[in-house]
Amino acid sequence: MVTEFSDAFLLEAERHAAWGAAQLDSLTGFLPEGPWTADLPSCLYRQGELELRVAVLGTYDMDEQSWMWGWANPGLQGSEVVALSAAVERYGRSHGIAELTEGALRLSGFEDPRRAAEMLAFTGMGVVDAPGYIGVPAGPATQVYFLPDDPRVPRSGLDPVALPRTLLTGAGLIGRSARHAVAGYFDHHGVPHRVEGDRIVADLPYGNTVEVAFDAAGRIANVSGTARP
Repeated sequence: MVTEFSDAFLLEAERHAAWGAAQLDSLTGFLPEGPWTADLPSCLYRQGELELRVAVLGTYDMDEQSWMWGWANPGLQGSEVVALSAAVERYGRSHGIAELTEGALRLSGFEDPRRAAEMLAFTGMGVVDAPGYIGVPAGPATQVYFLPDDPRVPRSGLDPVALPRTLLTGAGLIGRSARHAVAGYFDHHGVPHRVEGDRIVADLPYGNTVEVAFDAAGRIANVSGTARP
């Protein structure tokens, strides 16, 4: 039984925290209200009047307080609908992250097992660069998580005006390493950046620069920028 996540997993999750949180906001705004249905052999998900191509990332059993990756589901193994989930497992093997390679994880040892399941879904989303994840009830005690695999889902871009709020929100989501959250955000958006003492300095488009300073505890202390005329 897992009682806490490994450092390798938490640092991986942290890399996706800032851009992932912004992307989930974009996905929430894109999805319409309404009941959902899914045709797994066709990789199709329908919510309201919107139909999307999706992959099954995993499921959470609320009674057992356990998580199962889609690639490990006996009824789905080897099928197209879990191809993205299988990519999560391969990433975990190549980077030594056990939580991504164990087919099922008992989460009852966590203080908040449901939040632990959400962290697994969030990290799985991040390592395959999916535009969010969709968690919906699939029964009285089962939550299924889908990854959108459809180019119509909007991608959250880098917004210099909202950048301080985006970085602070992301850094507070997991709380393991604000530096990883900031660097991961810039990596995701292809922004060149470097470490200068207690700061990460990033070169934004059009000659603009942003500096993210950290305090002695490793928290974001300040986000400031310069703009060229």
